[in-house]
Amino acid sequence: MATLEIHDLHVSVDAEGGPREILRGVDLTVKQGETHAIMGPNGSGKSTLAYSLAGHPKYTVTGGTVTLDGEDVLAMSVDERARAGVFLAMQYPVEVPGVSVSNFLRTSATAIRGEAPKLRTWVKEVKEAMERLHIDPSFAERNVNEGFSGGEKKRHEILQLELLKPAIAILDETDSGLDVDALRVVSEGVNRVRESGRVGTLLITHYTRILRYIKPDHVHVFAAGRIAESGGPELADKLEEEGYEAYAKGGASE
Repeated sequence: MATLEIHDLHVSVDAEGGPREILRGVDLTVKQGETHAIMGPNGSGKSTLAYSLAGHPKYTVTGGTVTLDGEDVLAMSVDERARAGVFLAMQYPVEVPGVSVSNFLRTSATAIRGEAPKLRTWVKEVKEAMERLHIDPSFAERNVNEGFSGGEKKRHEILQLELLKPAIAILDETDSGLDVDALRVVSEGVNRVRESGRVGTLLITHYTRILRYIKPDHVHVFAAGRIAESGGPELADKLEEEGYEAYAKGGASE
């Protein structure tokens, strides 16, 4: 069973006047088949956690450990983390000019699986996944995210999630900028992956609206660079009613 274990994680970024600590001792365990919602106000460090786990060079780990099935994630390069099963759906997916969606997906799958998928079965797999996400087939020949709307970019992220089948899926504000219809389609895609029972999901969000579609097993409130409170789905309901004011102490930044 795949398990992501984060222990006493401290992360800093370079800032005017010297390094600035953003994560201040994060402890979290995400097991295969579980869904954890990370909620909190702007500036609490939620996105820093996501990008630090993925290996973004902007963030410097100054303390703590991160392991996946006992393997040291922090010692891995970005591509090694991806091959190990760590997947990040970005809040702001980037454009990749000159690379078609179809080439991007097949190259990614080849890197993850260790061999190129058989073309006939792969084409069928991609077509079916695109249909489920209501993605026009013509998008396969367009450059990655180039000219895509916000909703189209997010659907493409979930398309990658469905096809690459990671061990740990980190979804950084996947609901950001989505209308109700796109939110439903994207959430259904996440739920299909969750139903396999083979992925642990770390769902980062400001709002509870996505949790109406994706039911978490655990909810964690992030504040000032650490987890301030943990509970079940009922904690999200409490946040909906009371907000983050009781937790907002400042001092961190995403």
